[in-house]
Amino acid sequence: MSNHQRLDDGMRWQIVGRLEAGQSQVQICREFNLTPSVVCNLWKQFQDTGSIERKPGQGRPRATTTTEDRYLSIIARRNRGATASQLSRDLYAATGTRVSRMTVSKILHETGLFARRPAVCVPLSSTNRRVRLAWCREHRDWSMDQWATVLFTDESRFSLNTDSRRTFIWREPGTRYLPSNVREIDHYGGGGLMVCAGIMLDGRTPLHVFERGTVTGVRYKDEILEPYVRLFKGCSWP
Repeated sequence: MSNHQRLDDGMRWQIVGRLEAGQSQVQICREFNLTPSVVCNLWKQFQDTGSIERKPGQGRPRATTTTEDRYLSIIARRNRGATASQLSRDLYAATGTRVSRMTVSKILHETGLFARRPAVCVPLSSTNRRVRLAWCREHRDWSMDQWATVLFTDESRFSLNTDSRRTFIWREPGTRYLPSNVREIDHYGGGGLMVCAGIMLDGRTPLHVFERGTVTGVRYKDEILEPYVRLFKGCSWP
């Protein structure tokens, strides 16, 4: 336990009681895992004032007021991608109070905001959402035999460049997938690799890797539909 760690009143009175009973400060330090200065200062305070209460006003004063703390929390929630340095500049511009980025982070931690990587998703238009919902409602009562005739295919593109993902947002614990904490990403930078595969009940297609070039409709028919999809006779193709 460090010199700066606070002792609760119960422990303070217990230490003072043992000192009054004649127990040495060295024994108390070992038993409570305290440094000698903590016990010595507490005993001196009790002898001088007859009290063990911590003196008011001790410790470093806060650099911001409660109103300024609330202001930082509000602008961080409105702009979750803002850095601590940006928030510090915004606070200075609005109130004239200058604080470090570390102070900003500590204040936001106290309000339940922590810097975390955002969840990412592919953006869907209102038409996409409406069509997908209609498809789900149409097929929600299908039997296993009906689903056995369906082949699902999917394509994924993997970027060949490194992605450090150093962009963070301010969010509360347990809110990773709230809409305000999700970033839509529909573009890829640099070179990449496109792969495709299909799955169905009790089966799957081999993983197909597209070679160099652009995947056009004709190429997709020649490399995916003809050699893979047509092999599953009697299957629907969503």
